[in-house]
Amino acid sequence: MATATALRKDRIDLRTTKERKSFIERGAIAAGQNLSEFVLSSAQEKAEMVLADQNRFVIPKAKFDAFLAALDKPVSQKERLARLMSEPSILER
Repeated sequence: MATATALRKDRIDLRTTKERKSFIERGAIAAGQNLSEFVLSSAQEKAEMVLADQNRFVIPKAKFDAFLAALDKPVSQKERLARLMSEPSILER
């Protein structure tokens, strides 16, 4: 069985500022990871989120038809929602 270090043969070279490296190192320490693992796991998580938006989703015809029917339904007024949206936000008060 191959070890994790044997599988990790490719490199990613990065340049950054001293301040940014220090900030990222603090995040790695807080997460209980070494710098390399923290950077790699963070980059992978971001890549997964970006690529998830580009995936194709397939659903059965009956569910797709139900989805289309829901989109075609007339809009119903939601008084509480309308009132909420007409009030100033917490940031505007």
